[in-house]
Amino acid sequence: MGIDVDAFLRRLAQELRPRAEESAELLLRRLRVDMPELWEHEEVAGLALEETTGHISRFLDVLGQRIEVEDVEAPPEALEIARLAARRGVPISRLLRSYRLGHMLLVEQLQDEAARLTDDWELRNAAIMRLVGAAFAYVDRGSEQVVTAYQEERDRRVQRRLLLANEASRRIGTTLDTARTAEELAGFGTEDFADLVTVDLLDSLLHDGDDHPSAPPGRTPLLRRIAQRSLLDDDADPPVATGRTHTFPADSEAARALASGQPGPLRAPASADARVSALLLPLRARGNTLGLARFLRRATAPPFDDDDLLLAQEIAAVAAVSIDNARRYSQERSTALTLQRSLLPQREVEQSAVDTASRYLPSGARAGVGGDWYDVIPLSGARVALVVGDVVGRGLHAAATMGRLRTAVRSFADIDLMPDELLTHLDDVVIRLQREEAPGDGELSATCLYVVYDPVSRLCTLASAGHVAPAVATPPQARGVGATWSVDFPEMPIGPPLGLGGLPFETAQFELAEGSLLTLYTDGLIQSRDRDVDAARAALCDAVTDGPDTPDEICDRLLAAVLPADRSDDVAVLVARTRAFDPGHVTTLDLPSDPAAVAGARLHTAQALTSWGLEELSFATELIVSELVTNAIRYGKGPIQLRLILQSTLTCEVFDTNSTSPHLRRARIFDEGGRGLLLVAQLADRWGTRQFREGKVIWAEQALPAAAAGSPG
Repeated sequence: MGIDVDAFLRRLAQELRPRAEESAELLLRRLRVDMPELWEHEEVAGLALEETTGHISRFLDVLGQRIEVEDVEAPPEALEIARLAARRGVPISRLLRSYRLGHMLLVEQLQDEAARLTDDWELRNAAIMRLVGAAFAYVDRGSEQVVTAYQEERDRRVQRRLLLANEASRRIGTTLDTARTAEELAGFGTEDFADLVTVDLLDSLLHDGDDHPSAPPGRTPLLRRIAQRSLLDDDADPPVATGRTHTFPADSEAARALASGQPGPLRAPASADARVSALLLPLRARGNTLGLARFLRRATAPPFDDDDLLLAQEIAAVAAVSIDNARRYSQERSTALTLQRSLLPQREVEQSAVDTASRYLPSGARAGVGGDWYDVIPLSGARVALVVGDVVGRGLHAAATMGRLRTAVRSFADIDLMPDELLTHLDDVVIRLQREEAPGDGELSATCLYVVYDPVSRLCTLASAGHVAPAVATPPQARGVGATWSVDFPEMPIGPPLGLGGLPFETAQFELAEGSLLTLYTDGLIQSRDRDVDAARAALCDAVTDGPDTPDEICDRLLAAVLPADRSDDVAVLVARTRAFDPGHVTTLDLPSDPAAVAGARLHTAQALTSWGLEELSFATELIVSELVTNAIRYGKGPIQLRLILQSTLTCEVFDTNSTSPHLRRARIFDEGGRGLLLVAQLADRWGTRQFREGKVIWAEQALPAAAAGSPG
């Protein structure tokens, strides 16, 4: 019987082999009815006939004993269908069901053919039993190979998704610029993923800086096309141009995706020549919807599947966080820059010691706004203070700290502290601010250069707290062809940065010729990875002396010639051209420490005012001089000197060598003293004291009469 069954199965296989393709077509017609979902995928349907024919041929080889079932290799088309199913997201269970169903239908065909070939029911039953067993063994063998191919493709796609997601993290968000990040998303999306990518952001988010942007209830939000990239020839003129605003219809998939925050595939109907597959991904970060990214494929590419949706979601999530970071950074940077500029001098102050010009450049977008500042502060006695400083750090915190330090410098300057003493007090301020800082606020430190210039003596006194020395340009002594300026960086002690505490600051002093140039700057002007400091200083020296020499022109030339191309720090520059007072507008008188000298001081004052055409100020000025000289003789130490300065105001100064400063107080009715400074305060517009190494100065300023307001100073 066994021999007869084997022979019968060989005959059965031989009879069916010429009709293998016909049998395959019959099977496929049945499968189309029982499993129509498989034919939704054109690539699968295109391979189905060859794959089914191949299976029938191989199974007939098993029945005909040409090959053992354990040695059967599935048709290449079967493995390709498995891979296609994995790429299209077809569940493996559905694919295996099609195999089982197909082989059941094939067994039915073989049973019908067996009945046609023999009337021996015993032989037929035995053949069918052998046939069913072989069919199950073949299905198991083929299923193993199909599942392996399916899983390998799934693993490859998962690995590809992970690699692309990692690559997206690396390439999207390289800058803190919203538009650039959107362009990076569009560029990355059109590399082996989509044919067209568009990125729309909520317009309110871009303009209002709202941390929780949303559309009014019942309305479609206004979007702005930030970026788009297309590989399609027919998209040369897109419906919405980059930079333009638009809205989606309220009943569209895009509007629903924006409203729900959930991805929505856009299903465009197939046409005669094209079919669009699209994914709509809301860009969400930190619980807020920022906009919408759209990925499209045309008919030439496989439609998006579930794996593609997962990958697109990961890419969109990376881009959304980067866009939100850029948006928040831009908002903070704009706020910090506004604060920074509001804390810097808004206009030139009135003073007659120097002509000045200044520039402030914030750092690049990635680095953020820093804490550089400059200032020009009028001081008593026609002097002026020039200040430049740099707070360590970036952003609002640095800008706010800069404002506090600038205010502190102005307050200390108002009490006429010497440069080293001023920096010592400023160091205390920084230390106090450090103690107030929260643990996560980072390091608080700063550098500062404080310069005082006296146009009467032409003395420049300066001290530095960790700040670079200024450039000093001296005009040539002789004018004419070949006359050159000399530029150097004065040898001066550079103290520690502010905030270290306990270390002293030292003062340097030198005399400047009239018309000299003082260039103060922060280190962002000269520091560069591609250039050493000496080369930068040489370029600075050339820029100061090469060409037009107004402070404003020099500032522009400095930025053009010295500013590094790879700048990552903000820059503050202050250029001052020194003036010297006409000796005819300054008069001095040395006085003995004798009360009788007061009369001589009054007479000297009256004569000076007469020569300046200020006779109407004589009465008040003589009283002021009398009180100041008397105070110096009574409470101070000789030698004593009176100095009168005519500038935009009239300044009376009395020098003595006693460091004790007087204080204004209200004299009681029966007090014999205490009325002198009160009288000075009532007659003068401003008065005060300042210390110097050998003693102090008490000074008082009066406004000039209208007719003399234009007197030179």
